[in-house]
Amino acid sequence: MSQHTPNELTEVFKRDRDLLTRLKQDDARFARLAEEYHAVNREVHRIEAEVDAASDERTEQLKRQRLGLLDEMTATVTRARAAA
Repeated sequence: MSQHTPNELTEVFKRDRDLLTRLKQDDARFARLAEEYHAVNREVHRIEAEVDAASDERTEQLKRQRLGLLDEMTATVTRARAAA
């Protein structure tokens, strides 16, 4: 398996790295979402890299979950950007 996991938050929000750090420290809900996103993203990556096995249904469920988490975090980042 590659050392690089695609879709990491620092990759998705390249221009907002400092903001991500601040949100993780100051916003418990955002920190929880980020932790959950990280875990789900790693699981998807392990399945796609064929390290772990999963049904197509499970893989799609995880991808939908990851997208939902990303949508919530994007909304928070967008609001924080606008407030800055």
